[in-house]
Amino acid sequence: MLEIKDLHVSYGGIKALRGINIEVPDGKIVTLIGANGAGKSTLLRTISGLVKAESGSIQLNGQELTGLAINKVCEKGIALSPEGRRVFTDLTVQENLRIGAYLRKDKKEIEKDLEWVYELFPRLKERSWQFAGTLSGGEQQMLAVGRALMSKPKVLMLDEPSLGLAPLIVQQIFEIIKEINKQGVTILLIEQNANMALKTADLAYVIETGEIVLSGTGAEVMANPSVKEAYLGKKK
Repeated sequence: MLEIKDLHVSYGGIKALRGINIEVPDGKIVTLIGANGAGKSTLLRTISGLVKAESGSIQLNGQELTGLAINKVCEKGIALSPEGRRVFTDLTVQENLRIGAYLRKDKKEIEKDLEWVYELFPRLKERSWQFAGTLSGGEQQMLAVGRALMSKPKVLMLDEPSLGLAPLIVQQIFEIIKEINKQGVTILLIEQNANMALKTADLAYVIETGEIVLSGTGAEVMANPSVKEAYLGKKK
């Protein structure tokens, strides 16, 4: 289980996270929804070691991650597929995927996982020698997720995987997220498409101005009148 306890993060005197407490149980899909600037991406960046916590605790299966370097967090079993995809445009699809496994030494297992990613994303296999910069937005998103999976994570963190994609591609991405989870990977999902996120998630949290204001199962949060009005475009 990934546990975040009383996490505080500040940027230049501005409080970005104010005592965040969340749990991501093994084998579950957990989503975090909230408006732009609420602190969602900051939380993922802090968990992955990109942003330093002011105080609080981040633990994976009882091991403290707070203060660890990014590569050490990755070695412990946490991978981030960042907002905006951030693929290496001048490298091929396969080269991007192999970069995801750069901390690993188990060559045979790396080859197995490469085939696993190709099974999840057949489009990537078809385009394995194509430069990542020539892929469509949806294909680049698949590549970003596949690259994160190549580190063999216990917890896969996804930051806005549907951003800027056509509805049909969004549906495909969410089907793949569910399949990845079925195959044993725990998922922490940040998503502006609250409707899709809550339908997919086992557990959900709502964050506003750096604080968790609501939590429950995906269905419970989806049924909340305030959530319906603020995030699902439905009146109370």
